[in-house]
Amino acid sequence: MRRKVSFIADQRGAAAFEMLFVWLFLIMGLLLPLADIAIAGFQYVSAWQSLRAFGQSIQYAPPSDFSDTSSWASSALAKADPRYPIPSIQVICGDTNTACSSANLASPKYYSYTTTVTLSPTVLKSVLCSSGGADPCVYTLPFSERFQ
Repeated sequence: MRRKVSFIADQRGAAAFEMLFVWLFLIMGLLLPLADIAIAGFQYVSAWQSLRAFGQSIQYAPPSDFSDTSSWASSALAKADPRYPIPSIQVICGDTNTACSSANLASPKYYSYTTTVTLSPTVLKSVLCSSGGADPCVYTLPFSERFQ
C-alpha cells in the first residue's frame, strides 16, 4: 500500500500530459488564425501598394487625346505588376464620374482602375471568405487618382 500512495502523491507527469492540451490550444486556437490574418493583411497591403505604384508610373504621362484613350491605356497597362493585374483603366473627366469623351473634357481628370486579391486562408475561411459565388475569396480593390 505504501508504494501506491507514493505514486499518487508524485504527480510529476501530470504537467507534461496537460502541456499537450495547452500546446494544441495555442497552435490551433491562436497562432493559426493569427497567421491567416497576417497573410491576408500582407496580400492586401501588397495589392494596394501595387495599385499606388501603378498610379505613380502613369501620373506624369497622361494621354495626349482624352477623347480616345485606348492606345494610351494599352501601353499604360503594360506597366502594371503581373502579380496584381489591372484589367482596364478608365480616364474620368469632371465630377460626374463619367469617362472622358469628345463631349466630356471637363476638369478635374482622374484615373480609375481596379485589381483583385485572392486569399487562401486555412483556418478562418468562414470569416474571411463569403459563402456564395464561384470564388468567394477574391476581393476587388478599386483605386482612383487625380492627375489634372
